[in-house]
Amino acid sequence: MESAFDKKKIRGDITRIANPVFIELLLGTLFGMVDMMMLGRSGSTEITTASIAAVGITNQLIFVGLSLVQALNVGATAMVARYIGSGKTDKIESVVKHIIIMTQIFLVLPILYLGLVKSLWVMEVLGAESDTISIGMGYFRVVTLGFIFQGFNFSLFAALRGAGDTRTPMNINIKVNLLNVFGNAVLIFGLLGFPALGVTGAGISTAVSQFIASILLVRYLIKSKGHIKLNLRHRFKIDNDVIYNLVKIGVPASLEQIAFRAGILIFTRMVATLGTIAYATHQICINIMNLSFTPGQAFGTAASTLTGRSLGAQDPDLAERYIKESRGIGSIISALMGLLFFFLGPYVAMLYTDSPEVIAEATRVLKLMAFIMPFQGSQLIVAGGLRGAGDTIWTLVATFAGIIGVRIALAWLFVVVLGYGLLGAWLSVLIDQFVRWVFISLRFRTNKWKYISIR
Repeated sequence: MESAFDKKKIRGDITRIANPVFIELLLGTLFGMVDMMMLGRSGSTEITTASIAAVGITNQLIFVGLSLVQALNVGATAMVARYIGSGKTDKIESVVKHIIIMTQIFLVLPILYLGLVKSLWVMEVLGAESDTISIGMGYFRVVTLGFIFQGFNFSLFAALRGAGDTRTPMNINIKVNLLNVFGNAVLIFGLLGFPALGVTGAGISTAVSQFIASILLVRYLIKSKGHIKLNLRHRFKIDNDVIYNLVKIGVPASLEQIAFRAGILIFTRMVATLGTIAYATHQICINIMNLSFTPGQAFGTAASTLTGRSLGAQDPDLAERYIKESRGIGSIISALMGLLFFFLGPYVAMLYTDSPEVIAEATRVLKLMAFIMPFQGSQLIVAGGLRGAGDTIWTLVATFAGIIGVRIALAWLFVVVLGYGLLGAWLSVLIDQFVRWVFISLRFRTNKWKYISIR
């Protein structure tokens, strides 16, 4: 039977890792919301609507890249946590160097090619209309260039979180996000003698901020005395065991993200057929929904790190307790945030735009979002625990079933066939999250994830 002391210690371990991630994600999302609000006030209704749509289009490509980076980094997080739990800390530096090199070669370079060489074609494929392309092309290319540093940062942050160090990513991201907001204000509106560049200025500020984050991160890791450090004097040697583990864990996670992003792209194309106003409304709601991911992602990170560490120490029962406790705390926070969206939706939407039509439609979507959040939060946290165990096959199955099997099919039914508009599209999101929650919960109860081994 679990004692009160054990439960207190488990909660303390979880919150120690989750709280910095939650603060980082929360503030990062709020800064992103401020950025979107700036664009919403940067010109005429036609220009601002097209600018918001341009950000949404660009984010589709960047999110695909970042999702694949995160998927590959799932292996790094799990391996670092396992090695710390089992006392094999001498293997960690090799993991860090492998993940940096593999990320840049296999993920960053293809995104750069699409974003810089095939930018017009990509924007058209993603459903951008002529006004969005003319206003957003510069933003698209600049943000894609900044992906070099963003991918690099994500790789190192994943390794740090696997070691339980979530404060360093938080501190760096808070600093660069503040810098990004300041840069956006200066370059969007033309303050302090700079030209008013609109949405392109927002892109420049984002890319520069990511570059500065890379400098801060490298400087920290060169001086670090913790588990995660960079010693440039040590020669890089290919380690087949590290590559095997990254492929074993990362490939299913990458396929999951490919399925997820492919589904999102198809889903977004359906929404884009509703017109620029509906699409801009959708992007505002997506921007707000990013806030709703924070509890699931934060406590999912804690579950992932602590699960990997517990399994490395040959204590699967402790891993299960960490996942259950993380799910309980995170789900409560998600539900409370849902209540805020349900009752304060109109006021949140007003922060982005003056358009009564957009505000009214966004308010309806936010009420529906409130029902999405409990299922979303729970499945994100438990899935984080499964990934920390190296069990990425079933998270792939759950995502494929939810996104492809449910969201796309129902969005087509609700939007195209029945004509329910934007609300119909978001209804398919609710059902998708419920289905994924069922799949993840059933897999967790089998306990088979406790017995996955890594080299």
